[in-house]
Amino acid sequence: MVQDNVCYDITIIGGGPAGLYAAFYSGMRDLKTKVIEHEKELGGKVNVYKEKTIWDVGGLPPTSGSQLISQLIKQALTFHPTIALGEQVVDIRRTDNGYFQMKTDQNRSHYSKAIILATGYGILQQTKLNIEGAEKFETSNLHYAVTDLEHFRQKHVVISGGGNSAVDWANELEPMAKSVTVVHRRHQFGGHEKFVTKMRHSSVDILTPYAIDDVKASPDGCCIEQVTLKHCESGYCQWRKADAVLIHHGYQPDLSFLDHHPLGLQVEERRLYTSHQMETAASGIFAAGDISNHPSSIPLIAGAFTEASLAVNAAKLYIHPDADRYARVSSHNNRFKQHN
Repeated sequence: MVQDNVCYDITIIGGGPAGLYAAFYSGMRDLKTKVIEHEKELGGKVNVYKEKTIWDVGGLPPTSGSQLISQLIKQALTFHPTIALGEQVVDIRRTDNGYFQMKTDQNRSHYSKAIILATGYGILQQTKLNIEGAEKFETSNLHYAVTDLEHFRQKHVVISGGGNSAVDWANELEPMAKSVTVVHRRHQFGGHEKFVTKMRHSSVDILTPYAIDDVKASPDGCCIEQVTLKHCESGYCQWRKADAVLIHHGYQPDLSFLDHHPLGLQVEERRLYTSHQMETAASGIFAAGDISNHPSSIPLIAGAFTEASLAVNAAKLYIHPDADRYARVSSHNNRFKQHN
């Protein structure tokens, strides 16, 4: 096993918005910091919707996912944390000296005085369209993400799903597509109310409770030509022409390294119970972002920033009990003298 024998003050597991902001704030607190990210790039789940417009980050005008990632990474690297990409943590244990050893799927060990779990809902695998043979169309016009809006211009688009992603893409594509049809197996949508209302008052054709029951290939068999839509209650079927099919059925999370409740971590519905200071049941391990479960949690990127700051502050006090409770603001923080 490859050993990284350097012991960091804080190791952040997860390189999404919560993890990236935690890395920045940890640098503000003058802590030696490492970030371990399973994917080959930083950004977390935001990488799934790089073209999507994000509205709800304070102080930022509507910003694309790719722009937000770029800015978060630039900020996170301010104090030069160590970044380990392409490694999945598979085990956490406490060493004899009270520190932590993290083993990864790359046969490496990492050591840290404290850990911040910022894994979101875990390693995400998109839920695929459950129709036999559908996977062959993933190279043509069956999509699970939007990487280029122009690809959908003047096309008949069918979107399956009822959460934020499905609703947001319906609104984004409606002005440029020839037609947009949204099918959802429930009567009500789970997206933000304002954007659901916007979709309902647009030209988007909404079919509920419907699901995609079958797909018909083009004569050459290379792409989907139409979809069969089945009413989830009556069984009635109708079809729609489809130049592009976009599936947003959510994700299957993998938090398998928590399955055996290492160090007494309390897992509830694949989330970790935390205090208001982002402390988990295991002393020295903290959490921030979607993985944390406390009464005041808000499923927003903006909320993850606050949780990341709280987690770092709690970790600082865990390592240095006599430290200040929080960092001085950037305008009065000596850590920024060389950057101003």
